[in-house]
Amino acid sequence: MDGAQESPVQFLARVRQYFAGLCQCLQNFWNSVKAFFVKKEKEEHLPPGDNIFHNEKIVVLGQVLKNKSLAVEKRVRAAYQIGLLVFTGGPTAGRFAAEHMKEVALLLQNRQLAPRARILLLQSLACWCYLDPASQHRAQFLKFIPILTAFFDDSQESTSKSEVNSHLLVKFWTCYVLSVMTCNNSAFVEELKEHVALRSHLQLLASENWNGWPENFAQVLYFLIGFHRN
Repeated sequence: MDGAQESPVQFLARVRQYFAGLCQCLQNFWNSVKAFFVKKEKEEHLPPGDNIFHNEKIVVLGQVLKNKSLAVEKRVRAAYQIGLLVFTGGPTAGRFAAEHMKEVALLLQNRQLAPRARILLLQSLACWCYLDPASQHRAQFLKFIPILTAFFDDSQESTSKSEVNSHLLVKFWTCYVLSVMTCNNSAFVEELKEHVALRSHLQLLASENWNGWPENFAQVLYFLIGFHRN
């Protein structure tokens, strides 16, 4: 039903219901992502509030992430693992790891980075910003929106199906990360509205095959930004 044909009360009720469903969808989706990408190892279970393990690991991984003499792939993997620690450690771990988000921003701006490495960084960023306003605010301060939206402008010259799919997957993950950042964050919404080409990019991506994903996150982001109202 078109929003113009609904009463204001009905429209607001539908929006609240959609946001509640989206947050649950994001949580379920990220749980499946962890199960797919994280190594099949037994993880140490810590009592709530005990962040010693997280902080110690973040320190070690942060040193790897900042070490420019190491291979980029190793630094990317460290960023990915920090993201998982932030996700499982909660806001306290997020604050402790905040200084390392700048390195993720710098790595994402490396135009030579392989699609797989970009995806790991995007997953790390999704962990960092998931339902965490402080991390979302820091990501906005570090100019992640122009960094991420630039991925939509990337054109793939290769005719290799695997390479085309890899670059498309980067854009899918970018839609997901921006959805995580935008959920319940009006400042992100307003900034994304300023990117005039974003509407057409999302319309094109929404028409792609999102089979295997719980939601078409190009459509989700399109809705969250409010493009459907214009």
